[in-house]
Amino acid sequence: MKAKIVITPKKAVLDPQGKTVQNALEHMGYSGVTGVHVGKYLEIDLAPGTDPAAARVALDEAAHRFLSNPVIEDYRLEITD
Repeated sequence: MKAKIVITPKKAVLDPQGKTVQNALEHMGYSGVTGVHVGKYLEIDLAPGTDPAAARVALDEAAHRFLSNPVIEDYRLEITD
């Protein structure tokens, strides 16, 4: 079982890395890109037999308290088989 956590800047937060990537794409000829958001992706392996509900609660807490900055970032947590 794996947990996947995607952390991105909140929509209202200035994302200078995303803006730089967007500008680079435009200069390289990729038109139609209206926004880029640069974030973090974490993939966590869970031990066999781990209770998915308990893992979700624990990792949700970790993502909120440690892995992301809830003031400026949003995160999405997914548990997969």
